[in-house]
Amino acid sequence: MTHPSFFAPPSPAYVSRRDFLRRAGSGFGLVALSGLLDREKLLAGPTANPLAPRPAHFEGKAKSVIWLFMNGGPSQVDTWDYKPELVKRDGQELKGFDPATGFFAGQVGPLMKSPFKFKQHGQCGAWVSDIFPNMAKHVDKMAFLYSCWTDSNNHSPALLKVNTGMTRMGFPCLGSWTTYGLGSESQSLPAFVVMYDTLGRGLPKGYSQNWGAGFLPSIYQGTGFKPQGAPIEDLLRGTDMTEEQQRAQLDLLAKLNKQRLDKAPAEPELTARVETFELAYRMQMAAPEALDIQRETPNIHKLYGVDNPKCAHFAKQCLMARRLVERGVRCVQIYSGGEENEKSWDGHTNIAANHSGFAGETDVPIAGLLADLEQRGLLESTLVVWAGEFGRLPVVQKGGTGRDHNPHGFTAWMAGGGVKGGTLYGQSDEVGFKAAVDRVSVHDLHATILHLMGLDHKKLTYRYNGRDFRLTDVYGTVIKPILA
Repeated sequence: MTHPSFFAPPSPAYVSRRDFLRRAGSGFGLVALSGLLDREKLLAGPTANPLAPRPAHFEGKAKSVIWLFMNGGPSQVDTWDYKPELVKRDGQELKGFDPATGFFAGQVGPLMKSPFKFKQHGQCGAWVSDIFPNMAKHVDKMAFLYSCWTDSNNHSPALLKVNTGMTRMGFPCLGSWTTYGLGSESQSLPAFVVMYDTLGRGLPKGYSQNWGAGFLPSIYQGTGFKPQGAPIEDLLRGTDMTEEQQRAQLDLLAKLNKQRLDKAPAEPELTARVETFELAYRMQMAAPEALDIQRETPNIHKLYGVDNPKCAHFAKQCLMARRLVERGVRCVQIYSGGEENEKSWDGHTNIAANHSGFAGETDVPIAGLLADLEQRGLLESTLVVWAGEFGRLPVVQKGGTGRDHNPHGFTAWMAGGGVKGGTLYGQSDEVGFKAAVDRVSVHDLHATILHLMGLDHKKLTYRYNGRDFRLTDVYGTVIKPILA
């Protein structure tokens, strides 16, 4: 017998049974939509921790990356890319050269040989300038990329390009993309740390945009360590406040923010702000210990050059970088050199004095870092990158013995973290002017770093203003020959 309610008229809320089914169908569509948004990580809940560890796209060899950034543009033909032809043609005109290639179009001179001597090292036979006697001992750990190129001959856009994949401001950098994709293994330290020049030479051009999160939630931006005094500002609790009082303040903030999140659960910036307060609280205990290099033995201090006044500042940063990745920090970037031309690797007037000076500051610490990571078993899981924003021209800049900027060719190297040590990849032309064989774009460099971290650069995306963005834009190829 049919129940009487089967024939009951529809609720007054609906015009007809057909209207009821139409509205129910729309509701089921929203359920499906919410499922898709959740799968794409676009439906963040109010209690989601944006820095919680997340699975990679596939098993990567590297868990952390340390980028040793030689700010200013180190000269490839005076560091790693030996060119006998440049010696033969010293003083000759470079035929067909466009004087607008560098930054100073009216100051173009003839070809100039390197003022430094080169020797082959290791089983791989890599040529190394004599300004790097200590790093030369580790060439069999390195994969050299001799054919890198970029888009700009000006520092600021070139710095943004090599950091964010774009020559203009407003885009997330490599460290931000990596922490967005993988989260952090440490919940008591910043996921992404940046250390810049400690000798009063300033920040790199472009400043904090080089380690900014762009349109990603701000929790993913780099934490810059101050060069003098306490590395992290306002980290320690004030003497007029007890731990219980501070905890009560944070709990109240969390309660108020949760009320807001309940009304707007998909507001990622507020979620990031909540986590920032909590992270700062946890850092009060963890950061002082992690950054205290005095806990290291005298032998470790000597290995890095902490006791050497010439390189002590950079040595301390390299040692802190090892201590940070050892404690689960995902990304560390260290800048050698500051903003002004001769206060960085920007050797316009005297390449010999400029590069020998900055090499003297970095050679021992970087060699010590590689040796220390290896002896602790950390090199296999830590990717070390050495690069600047562009290279330098093989011709002399008139008015001195320096070299102008060169976007057409520069050298970078990687070590550890799944890299095939002793690999010599790509070639520049016979005088080291342009990348010629197996050219490596900045997008290729980024795609390879992400791959070593277990991330597919084509799948690591973020929807912003109706478009899916990625670090490599619509370009990038993983450099497979350098993979172990």
